[in-house]
Amino acid sequence: MARWQDSKMQFPLYNQNAEEISKIDLPDSIFGLKLNADLLHQVVTSLISNKRQVIAHAKGRSEVRGGGKKPWRQKGTGRARHGSIRSPIWKGGGVTFGPTKERNFKKKINKKMARKALLMAISSKAKNRQLLVLDEIKLNQAKTKEMALILKNFSKLFEESKNKPSVLMITPSLDSVIKRAAENLPSLNTVEARNINPLLILSSKYLLLMKDAVDILKKK
Repeated sequence: MARWQDSKMQFPLYNQNAEEISKIDLPDSIFGLKLNADLLHQVVTSLISNKRQVIAHAKGRSEVRGGGKKPWRQKGTGRARHGSIRSPIWKGGGVTFGPTKERNFKKKINKKMARKALLMAISSKAKNRQLLVLDEIKLNQAKTKEMALILKNFSKLFEESKNKPSVLMITPSLDSVIKRAAENLPSLNTVEARNINPLLILSSKYLLLMKDAVDILKKK
């Protein structure tokens, strides 16, 4: 029985001087998917919710210190009756229906949906010509000026704009030299191919994809 083979699309392959040196075949199953905006929105929303940290917390009357003794006797004083100075109607007392750290904003997305959304995010960049494939990057030192020069070389391939577009560089593995050289460039982020997600991809205008990272994307 004949095996199904994934069709491929050709993309230019650049060196770090932004010079086209050859062509590279990229599989349609990763770079040529049709966009499902509803699914992509659902997965990205869940990623944002899962990153949310619960910080605000107001103490209720059971958490506020003190108030164990009745302020005054029940009858005979002419004042309203009270059982504790930590009641919400007292200054310094507990808060009624205030924000608590027990809130949970987590949203669960199954693996099949998350994988599909990731591929569609990559495909959308490829379709809009916002994906550039690099052969390799070699730096003499982990210097910001060297990485800035590479980014400047590729700026001629970006759409003209007043502000520098945000760029996400996807590397096949952790390269401490590249990471250190890119840390001080506000418009450039680096990430390993195994750690990418739709939110990271859509947060950047352009993707700089290392050639060796394509095989990792196939496995992912």
